[in-house]
Amino acid sequence: MSSERKIILVTGGSGLVGQAIKQAKQQDPRENETFIFLSSKDGDLKDPAATQRIFERYKPTHVIHLAAMVGGLFNNMKHNLDFLRNNILINDNVLQSSYKMGVKKVVSCLSTCVFPDQTSYPIDETMIHNGPPHPSNFGYSYAKRLIDVQNHAYHQQHGCHFTAVIPTNVFGACDNFSLEDGHVIPGLIHKAYIAKKEGKPLVVYGSGKPLRQFIYSIDLAKLFLFVLREYEEIDPIILSVDESSEVSIGQVAQMIADAFQLEHGIVLDTTKSDGQYKKTASNKKLRSYLPDFQFMPLKDAIERTVQWFNLNYNTARK
Repeated sequence: MSSERKIILVTGGSGLVGQAIKQAKQQDPRENETFIFLSSKDGDLKDPAATQRIFERYKPTHVIHLAAMVGGLFNNMKHNLDFLRNNILINDNVLQSSYKMGVKKVVSCLSTCVFPDQTSYPIDETMIHNGPPHPSNFGYSYAKRLIDVQNHAYHQQHGCHFTAVIPTNVFGACDNFSLEDGHVIPGLIHKAYIAKKEGKPLVVYGSGKPLRQFIYSIDLAKLFLFVLREYEEIDPIILSVDESSEVSIGQVAQMIADAFQLEHGIVLDTTKSDGQYKKTASNKKLRSYLPDFQFMPLKDAIERTVQWFNLNYNTARK
């Protein structure tokens, strides 16, 4: 990115990734960049007129598009149509307003759920459209896949520079720590908080054997800024820790128990199902750009997140 003035609009700016980007840009500031972090209070992105008004108000030159209708597994399974329609509306309005307002670059956020359910591992960026996604959240998955389709179509027809990133399992401060609807790490952190209070062990659902790659929100935010400033491709890029950093759910639960200094450790409830055994993603493309990028060790990142949750328990989303 050159030295001309950049007005960077971040949709979904109040969430986990948006708040991490706010922190990361303070650690690596550029004088010519002004960031505007939107929340749902700023307008309904499902409404084209409301979206257009936001764009006319702020006149962004760049957009980081994080806003989405999201939910846990159960919510997705019950409301696939809502997740499909609402996310298609949000994405279409943001990309069309970006085109109409002459935005120079849009970086949208996809998810590893865009990948086919039946696939070979490790997953890479070329596999997105190779087969249907997992049936549990196909509505959300197809809406996210369509961002990639739209990025290429806007580029082909109008020469727009719209691209996307695909993060693996992200966690950190300002996450959703809901016991029912939260993801693995925030959900376990909340459970461990209660276990500590009640002097009980941390109960982990399943065998603890499934493997995942976790990325700390601040690391992800730094990589988002790299993509915004330097990445020139329309094709998406996976933002993930190395394959060698994949860990089991059992190992993660133990790190969380250690961070809380739980006296009764962890207990595996093997009557509960495990879900997908692994979703290994390749970060080969990312490493070709940033061979020396240092990810925060998972143990340290979990300790920081636990510390944040303890300090912000009353106001945290849960």
